[in-house]
Amino acid sequence: MSATLQLADASSVIRLSLHVLAACVWLGGQIVLAGLLPTLRGLGEDAPRRVAAAFGRLSWPAYWLLVLTGFWNYAAVHGQSASSSWNTVFALKMLCVVLAGVGSFLHTKATSARARGIFAGVGTLATMLALIMGIAIAG
Repeated sequence: MSATLQLADASSVIRLSLHVLAACVWLGGQIVLAGLLPTLRGLGEDAPRRVAAAFGRLSWPAYWLLVLTGFWNYAAVHGQSASSSWNTVFALKMLCVVLAGVGSFLHTKATSARARGIFAGVGTLATMLALIMGIAIAG
């Protein structure tokens, strides 16, 4: 016997739409900027820095929206029984969210190209892992 699929309620649509939109800006923007970096370097010595600063004005609010809607997501499903594996993946996802923020923040403060690259990699990889784990816990 199969269950009938139902539409999500309005609150879930808003909550999940905001979360996905913020993820698109945060992670999608990082990937786009990485792809544009060679072109930006050709536009002038300070072009990458200026574009990164402009991106930061969009991406950091998106990061905090991800955190806010992440708490909202957790509150929306916490009342349901969650398996120990769900709780473990959720905890790992939260660790990745923190690592993503710290790595990205340190990227903005790094003074060498090597450090900027390492911290950008940490931030982006942690964000990708958080995304994958988010999909896993969505059930």
